[in-house]
Amino acid sequence: SRRSLLALGGVVMLDIAGCGGGGSKKTAAMVTTFAGSGTKDSIDGTGAAASFYYPAGIALDGSGNLYVVDIGAHNVRKITTAGVVSTLAGSGVSESVDGTGVGAQFDSPQGIAVDGSGDLYVADTASHIIRKVTSAGVVTTFAGLLETAGSADGQRAAASFDGPTAIAVSGSGDVYVSDSGNYTIRKIDVNGLVTTLAGFPGYDGLVDGTGPEARFKEPRGIAVDGGGNIYVCDGGNHVIRKITPDGVVTTFAGSGMPSSVDGTGTAASFFAPSGIAIDSIGDFYVAEFAGSVIRKITAAGVVTTLAGSAGSDGITDGAASAARFSTPFGIAVDSSGQVFVSQLLAATIRKISY
Repeated sequence: SRRSLLALGGVVMLDIAGCGGGGSKKTAAMVTTFAGSGTKDSIDGTGAAASFYYPAGIALDGSGNLYVVDIGAHNVRKITTAGVVSTLAGSGVSESVDGTGVGAQFDSPQGIAVDGSGDLYVADTASHIIRKVTSAGVVTTFAGLLETAGSADGQRAAASFDGPTAIAVSGSGDVYVSDSGNYTIRKIDVNGLVTTLAGFPGYDGLVDGTGPEARFKEPRGIAVDGGGNIYVCDGGNHVIRKITPDGVVTTFAGSGMPSSVDGTGTAASFFAPSGIAIDSIGDFYVAEFAGSVIRKITAAGVVTTLAGSAGSDGITDGAASAARFSTPFGIAVDSSGQVFVSQLLAATIRKISY
């Protein structure tokens, strides 16, 4: 399934196809392991009785169910609020076939998002397409040309992507995609029209600007706020970017230096951020893949470390500052402020609660 290793900012990470609490920081935050045994496999079960291969993007629905795309198992898993893990869709074979439940197939999916109706959208990375999955597990191809890498805009099947890695859905139903192989951010509107919102295909860099003037390097995690602004983990540049609905790109937080330093705006730094989520009051949560920490960013751009210790890798539950993370990748936050984190290489799902 065209699996390789990518050096993201000097950190070796899995790449497919040539490659989603409010208020101030709460000292009472506790970290637990929500699901996964840590052994690489694809077994349904409850809590630690379940297993994953390489759990990547995660997203929550309105009922608090967590959905996980597994790069290594080529499937979509569902985790209830009680920690019961089941396979919603995907046979485990690395192909891209529409169908229902285990009759469908994915090829190394990395990103997932949930819309207001409970439908899922999946960045099926190695197949260069976007899939749609209903709550009943019916899988269809939403946009893109199967097995065809490209950067063409157009109506759904006429458009093409190159290794899409992350996906988000706005409140109005527009879908945004981190098209990592093209170094661009794409938009699929409610009528199915795919356009390039920001970046220029084939050209990477760290440049703010409007539309094609902007540059990204390995854009990954993506989220949309209530005003339609898009926030992107620009992993190769070690920063968080902001894109207005009109395509104006600025650097929201991060100096561009690969480290984990708290601060405000560009005075802060990140080390290969890979996942981002927004809570109900507009605060952001970032899974920092290489820094082994979970960061929080206020709407004003103030960056703090929510859980874990920078540069200290491990799988230790406990108080936020004493807890340890290993390759945190995807992140999601529920309506009560609980934060969920996938650990890509550690094959587990962690939970930060209060």
